[in-house]
Amino acid sequence: MTTVDLPLLPLGKGRDLDAERGVECPGDLPAASDPDLVARARAAKEALGERVFVLGHHYQRDEVIQFADVTGDSFKLARDAAARPDAEFIVFCGVHFMAESADILTSPSQQVVLPDLAAGCSMADMARLRQVEDAWDAMADAGIQDSVVPVTYMNSSADIKAFCGRNGGVVCTSSNADVALDWAFAQKAHLEGGGKVLFLPDQHLGRNTAVLQMGIGLDECVVWDPLQPGGGVSAEELQKARMILWKGHCSVHGRFSEDVVDELRAKHPDIKVLVHPECKHEVVLKADLVGSTEFIIKTIEAAEPGTVWAIGTELNLVKRLADAHADKTIVFLDRNVCYCSTMNRIDLPHLVWALESLVAGTVVNRISVDPDTEADALVALQRMLDLPGKSHRD
Repeated sequence: MTTVDLPLLPLGKGRDLDAERGVECPGDLPAASDPDLVARARAAKEALGERVFVLGHHYQRDEVIQFADVTGDSFKLARDAAARPDAEFIVFCGVHFMAESADILTSPSQQVVLPDLAAGCSMADMARLRQVEDAWDAMADAGIQDSVVPVTYMNSSADIKAFCGRNGGVVCTSSNADVALDWAFAQKAHLEGGGKVLFLPDQHLGRNTAVLQMGIGLDECVVWDPLQPGGGVSAEELQKARMILWKGHCSVHGRFSEDVVDELRAKHPDIKVLVHPECKHEVVLKADLVGSTEFIIKTIEAAEPGTVWAIGTELNLVKRLADAHADKTIVFLDRNVCYCSTMNRIDLPHLVWALESLVAGTVVNRISVDPDTEADALVALQRMLDLPGKSHRD
């Protein structure tokens, strides 16, 4: 993968003081996987046979992806798991909220395993149930709660999905966020002035979808900061807003900046910039194409040989695309080499441990959502499944 003359900071060899706090990548790149681990993973998987189904998110390491039965985005993988009712064990190589969704959508007889329980999601962690309930109460105090429909991104915890299920809301993916917002506004279309949406937990996906796809003005969007008294917004601002955006973001997609886009275009006028809608609004405005992980993959697959692309999404996927499409020039839309630190917690040693434990009859790191939370979350997920059009794509 070429750098298109952008300087890159190797892992552990420097840091960009302009980068977002908390996402520096200390330490050297890991050594190549022990060949014995590859053989052990293969042997354990073969021993389990049809009893195990391994899911691999697109952002996972190659050493893990090679053992996945299917790859995809979070909701696609959860659906794939639900479509394999004969699999006794679902080993989810992703992060915690993804494994929760798989547990919600699979049968009670199936057991979902996350190889490393430390594989969480910083975005999902930015919206805690107590914080969201406090915001909901504040909306009641402002006299707008009855006009608000909560919409949560798939990248959220099971209890946030359940909150949406209990309060007339819906789940969305990055592909169908516009369809979900259409549905949400339609629920309150009978009200004078129309309805409002509380969008959780990623402000950037909410803003980009509302402004660029729904025609909602930036001045009709406010940001609710759970760390500020009253969310940092007044009752009057809440009353005027159509989109109430939760102050959350993806630590990877939040890194991409408009100045790198400008720098790349100055050096390579023919370059196409392709980004995920979790990127900042300013970056999305400068991009040529914006779409989900599946959209990014399909766009590169369909691109003409010899074309030059800068991609703003997680580096494991960008590297995999560059390796698979050597007839195109594909670069990472950042000066720093940095992977999603929580996705990268799922490595081959953890996968081998999880699989060998299952062979030995021990279920480790099982992810189990309590029945009440599962029932409410399933309501919000089912509302999404019932939406038209893009709802069944990731």
